Amino acid sequence: MSAHPPLGRPVSEPADRIPALAALRTHVHRQDWAAVAAAFAALTDEDDRAVASRVVGDQQNAEAFLNRAMAEDPGDPLVRTLLAERQIRIGWAIRTAASAQHLTAAQFQQFHGYLRRAEMLLIDVCAEHPRYALAWYLRITTSRGLVLGLGETRRRYERLAEHHPHHYAGQQQLLQQLCPKWGGTWEAAHGFAEECSRSAPPGSPNGALVAVAQMEQYLESHGKGELRGAERYLNAPENRARLMAAAEHSVFHSAARADAYVHTDAHNAFAAAHSAAVRPADAAPHFRVLGDNASEFPWGYLGIGDHTAEFARHREHALAKG
Repeated sequence: MSAHPPLGRPVSEPADRIPALAALRTHVHRQDWAAVAAAFAALTDEDDRAVASRVVGDQQNAEAFLNRAMAEDPGDPLVRTLLAERQIRIGWAIRTAASAQHLTAAQFQQFHGYLRRAEMLLIDVCAEHPRYALAWYLRITTSRGLVLGLGETRRRYERLAEHHPHHYAGQQQLLQQLCPKWGGTWEAAHGFAEECSRSAPPGSPNGALVAVAQMEQYLESHGKGELRGAERYLNAPENRARLMAAAEHSVFHSAARADAYVHTDAHNAFAAAHSAAVRPADAAPHFRVLGDNASEFPWGYLGIGDHTAEFARHREHALAKG
């Protein structure tokens, strides 16, 4: 008898693997604002709401639909925040993931234009609803994209953390700002990730930030052609120990919520870090939990191919060896 069910093609889109998010996507396509609002009202976990917001923001027809919904109820914080999410998504697609030196002036102008429009919406939402986690989380993203500086990005994160101290998506955004590519340092990035992991309640996904920070440093070294240095970094015994401890406190803890939308993202971060370090036996337990549930990030860091192909390749190797 097989140790695990037969594996199929990896699925990385949350709305393709989570029925509630598939329904939310359908509501957007049908331009049914009442159903969209009801779907968000049913979500009590702020990290689940952040994932749901990304699903709405990724839909091509969302901008016109949300503008109409906002015109009908301009004071609704949810519709304004979702419209800001869509504008951020459009802007970041124009910017692409390329390094700043490879972008044109026109790209920057359009990118910043969309982010500034999102900012105007979010500023009002945060002023009127200071506990509104979704808007504060998105303002961390816009601060980074508009290059407002580490101080401003951290200030926004602290406003979020006042009422939502373990907001995983918000912590991910600040972690990006703390990396050298956005003006930070590796000491600050790893320190923040470790603190988020330690301070979060057992079973929370926040431990995966330790894996994300390690993948970011691996990517920087790898991108500079320092392949051996990148491998040595990930394979350092102390870095493996940090990953193992973080996983035990988070995704492998008995209190972990398997139905949490970010549970998959967290397992993928750990699996990717162990895979990049060529530790299939350490990656295998994460792949067994994941099955076909992939994520786009951070598998794109492991190669130039499709992120689902990277996931599938490393999954096959890990389950064969581990």
